[in-house]
Amino acid sequence: MKKIITYTITAILTLSSITANAASIPRETTPLNATEEQTQIVESLIGDILDEVQADRLGYGLAAGYANTRIRKAVIANQTNGNGYGILSPIAQNAIRYYRDLLLRPDYYKQTEEKLRILLADLMIEVQNGKDYATAYDEARIIIYKAADASFNPDTDMVGDFCYWNIPPVDSAEFTVARKLLNEAHNTYLHK
Repeated sequence: MKKIITYTITAILTLSSITANAASIPRETTPLNATEEQTQIVESLIGDILDEVQADRLGYGLAAGYANTRIRKAVIANQTNGNGYGILSPIAQNAIRYYRDLLLRPDYYKQTEEKLRILLADLMIEVQNGKDYATAYDEARIIIYKAADASFNPDTDMVGDFCYWNIPPVDSAEFTVARKLLNEAHNTYLHK
């Protein structure tokens, strides 16, 4: 009987330490319609997979497959508090893609963050002083587009159905980094 209790306690402590050390999902990678609860559910399901991706022991394809399988099983077993596969899977995929991309292009992310800290400095100060995050993010996107092409005009180039917008090509990492910087500014505002 003592052996069973000892093994059970050891297993519980091992599992809890794995969960406590698992990688978190960067909030700047979540879909804009994802809630904090949904993000936490996905973190609890795939945190160890994110650890493997960050350590370069799993590529995107395998990591995405493992994550999708876990999420699908959790949804079918009704362990996701009513949240469906359609929102939980994109949260996982975005986080895996971000960590993989960050691993493959660390210098690009560093340069992009430096560039955007300068480009979005005034906007970040406004967010720190209480400006609405969603409005600030929309403005940041326009600033990024204008930096890529000075002739970009949102009043004429972003009209009608978005698939017909005439926007300059921009790496999606720039928008992720912009969200990260604006999130930091927003958190500064919330903790004043």
